[in-house]
Amino acid sequence: MRAYLASSIAVTCAAALAVPLALTTPAGAAAAPAAPRVHPAVPAEPAGSTQSFPLEPLARPAPLDAPRGRALTRPAAPAGERGLARRDVRPFSLVGVVWNDARTPLHGTVQVRTRATADGAWTGWQDVETHNEEHGADPGTPEGRSRALRGATAPLWVGDSDGVEVRVRPEAGPEQPAEAAALPAGLRLELVDPGPEPASERASDPVSDPVSDPVSGPLSDPVSGHPADPAADPASGALRARAAAVGGSTGLAPSDGTVLPALTRAETLAELPAANRAARAAKPYIGPRPKIITRKGWGADERLREKAFGYTKSVKAAFVHHSATGNNYTCKQAPSVLRSIYRYHVKSLGWRDFGYNFAVDKCGNIYEGRAGGVAKPVLGAHTLGFNTNSMGVVVLGTFGSTTPPAAVVTAVAKLTAWKLGLYGVNPKGKVTLTSGGGNLYKKGRKVKFNAIAGHRDGFATECPGGRLYNKLGTARSSSAKYQGRR
Repeated sequence: MRAYLASSIAVTCAAALAVPLALTTPAGAAAAPAAPRVHPAVPAEPAGSTQSFPLEPLARPAPLDAPRGRALTRPAAPAGERGLARRDVRPFSLVGVVWNDARTPLHGTVQVRTRATADGAWTGWQDVETHNEEHGADPGTPEGRSRALRGATAPLWVGDSDGVEVRVRPEAGPEQPAEAAALPAGLRLELVDPGPEPASERASDPVSDPVSDPVSGPLSDPVSGHPADPAADPASGALRARAAAVGGSTGLAPSDGTVLPALTRAETLAELPAANRAARAAKPYIGPRPKIITRKGWGADERLREKAFGYTKSVKAAFVHHSATGNNYTCKQAPSVLRSIYRYHVKSLGWRDFGYNFAVDKCGNIYEGRAGGVAKPVLGAHTLGFNTNSMGVVVLGTFGSTTPPAAVVTAVAKLTAWKLGLYGVNPKGKVTLTSGGGNLYKKGRKVKFNAIAGHRDGFATECPGGRLYNKLGTARSSSAKYQGRR
């Protein structure tokens, strides 16, 4: 990836809170004649790094082209605005803003502009999605009660960059002028470098064309992995036994493999435990397992996440999301996007692992998300209030005004036909879940959902974007057909 990584060090968010980084240059430096930029040579860790900067009150400087000897000034920045002046930093690819209290929303706007390492060109101002609190662990769970949790914006993928400028403006309303609006305490800018591509990634390069129909794979995949640590997560031992009924021998991706190959329906049925095969002999409504790129395949560093796995009882529904990271990535870069989001979720937000159970890129490649076993009912942190007995599927991109490619809808349909089929769920049917608490449904309320639902069905949010949400009907019908239903 970048040569400097051979001798660079990761600066985690926690370390940055104690020792602020001093990587600033004068505001006018960007206008000086171009010169080779030398980045600090510091040792690095394989999983990349996070640079963290506290956001300060902004004051607008004089124009860079002010005539000599004349005192030209600009109006002061809006009251309450915080940010960072334009500066050089070590290379990064993803940005986000975090703050101290995960329960405090950010009422305002966040904008960034960045400088590309390839040509030194600065982008225009880009909006960062500020309403991200609807993603995360349910309030009553150990993960949801963790003191490590922070409030955060959605992450934004900007590609290889080495300069940044950010501004956060409080939202003004009819009864609350901007100067009276308060931004959350402890605002910090997080710059995430995904790290180099792992050697194994070359063996599992995502395709650049829409996925095709599943091809036959081996009759049986070797499945192995590390079991949960019951001492670290007492509930996981009992739930693991329940999960084994539908998850093959362990339901974990092969410890030495980067890809779970696609299976035909017959091969998928052969993978089920004997009890499940007998029970479904009459009506085996299950889709063929699609090709899934494993965590090892996209380069997840397992040292970042918590050791234990968490499970729920079943998988009754699939909630579809978009990552809101923007659409400026190639499918070859998707593993880097995933590594960046993973690091942002764990190191910057304080989650135990990557939040979603699966991810899909815009070319239709499917990726294993949160660890614990692709066939198992892994408890995620994706749909606040409805993580129990559901799975989260995130499509990499932003789909408020952009229509998702057909390959995305096909991938969602194939994935849900297989995973919901493992648990006997009709993708075109309705299911009932109990709310864990949120802004639409109070804790304890029983709510009926489509088996394939959008994030906005369980929480007042724009996610997964209107254009993707409108395709979920097609995904339901296709998923049912893949299961063999009419």
